[in-house]
Amino acid sequence: MMRLNFSVIHRPFSTRAAFLAVLTGVAGFMVATSQPVMAQGRAAAPAQTQQTAAPTNPNAAPFAPLSAAEQQRLDQILAAWEQQSKGTKTLECDFKRWHFDLFAAPANVYANKAEGVIKYANPDKGLFQVKAVVSYDGMDEKGQPKYSAKPGLYGEHWVCTGTELKEFDHATKQCKIQQLPPDMQGQRIIESPLPFVFNADAKQIKQRYWVQPMHSPKPELILIAAYPKHQADRAQYKVVQIALDAKTFLPQALIMYAPNFNPKTQPKWDHYEFTNVKRNSIQASLQKFFMQSFIEQEPPSDWKVFRDNYNGPPQLAEGENEGRRQ
Repeated sequence: MMRLNFSVIHRPFSTRAAFLAVLTGVAGFMVATSQPVMAQGRAAAPAQTQQTAAPTNPNAAPFAPLSAAEQQRLDQILAAWEQQSKGTKTLECDFKRWHFDLFAAPANVYANKAEGVIKYANPDKGLFQVKAVVSYDGMDEKGQPKYSAKPGLYGEHWVCTGTELKEFDHATKQCKIQQLPPDMQGQRIIESPLPFVFNADAKQIKQRYWVQPMHSPKPELILIAAYPKHQADRAQYKVVQIALDAKTFLPQALIMYAPNFNPKTQPKWDHYEFTNVKRNSIQASLQKFFMQSFIEQEPPSDWKVFRDNYNGPPQLAEGENEGRRQ
């Protein structure tokens, strides 16, 4: 099991995180904070300090200006990440997501766990699908947490075909299909809720996020934090902490905190890990087979289909469908 301590260079890290990226298997990682560390090496909520409080001006960076050395290092990381991303033609991986909510489960116990798959085909086709969810049922007689799948409870499932964005709601048997505008077709999958998974463009990342390098205790890992600049992104998450492989620049893990994260009033965050990563695999190079495995997905004949023009990226639930937790 790999354990990983997050701490921002020269400054305490705060707030919340957002976004998946492709990775090579990692068993677990921890954030070094004043909060209790999650069970099994999962992430703890970042401590709330004066420096981590929300800035008065929402359009200002939530941390002090980077030093010249930090900025140079960050530019090098983003450039190398972009270069690696350009070499990715296809990518597949499995993921696990642990959702922590201290109002729904005790400290050090996750409220629910989801497992699913991510797929990507350069430049603009992708899939994110939760295939299984279990939720906390309380503690057993030995003091261990109990979990079970709940009837009618499903996770997120969406597909980007390059021209359309399809959101599948398995609970209601409905599919929302949004037509992408011409200027977003063929290049703008970064507008998805998981831009770090599907593409890494240094210029667009800087336009969309305030990015901060973080101290890494392990030379084989690069750690960064990304804070969203746009309100549409802030509505989904507050900040994302990302662990990149220092050689491949493939993201290995991330922590995502709720948009209104607060360790006392809104103690919610998600921890993602990725395994079985296949980048430019021989099988995936047979484009027809790879595309048919997810890009050509259609809703079942008995589902209701709603069509509209694109009005924003699909939402990432905090661990599971928020409206169906009760």
